[in-house]
Amino acid sequence: MKFPNRYNILKTNHYESGNIKIVPIRYEDRLLIMHWRNEQMYHLRQENVLTETDQNQYFDTIVSKLFDASQPNQLLFSYLQDDVCIGYGGLVHINWKDKNAEISFIIDPELEKGYFHEHWTTYLALIEQVAFVGLDLRKIYTYAFDLRPHLYKVVEAAGFVKEAELKEHFFHNAEYKSVVIHSKWRGL
Repeated sequence: MKFPNRYNILKTNHYESGNIKIVPIRYEDRLLIMHWRNEQMYHLRQENVLTETDQNQYFDTIVSKLFDASQPNQLLFSYLQDDVCIGYGGLVHINWKDKNAEISFIIDPELEKGYFHEHWTTYLALIEQVAFVGLDLRKIYTYAFDLRPHLYKVVEAAGFVKEAELKEHFFHNAEYKSVVIHSKWRGL
């Protein structure tokens, strides 16, 4: 299967910064994404290991419908470096009435140690263009389990403000952890 290379809701579908770009999620990246999600379940809202069958079904039944939707609940992008997929993310839980969305992003775990800050910074700049220019959203935010404090430095450096902390909000490895929400508003 091949997906369209555009979301009908967006006038611009490819966003670039140097040799990095985000493009509407590509079907051929689905198994890479599945592996990355399975390796990083500890910080995702994913309870079970994904199988190829799960991933194929999700892409065939859910993701395939996003391209033509007039108000999709999410827009997903392949994150490419020199045209090679090294991550993926998007705007999820899009609230069209209130004009806000949550940011989602993961990269190949092999890149986490040495390039986390660099890729998150680039991705945030690109996804802001999608949200604020492409979709005219008012607010975007991260919803992060309090497991990766180095993430907060990146989002705060990109102009996001810590908006809330949900104390002991989820159970992880036999203890309760908090959720930290950072937000950015259009024009601020």
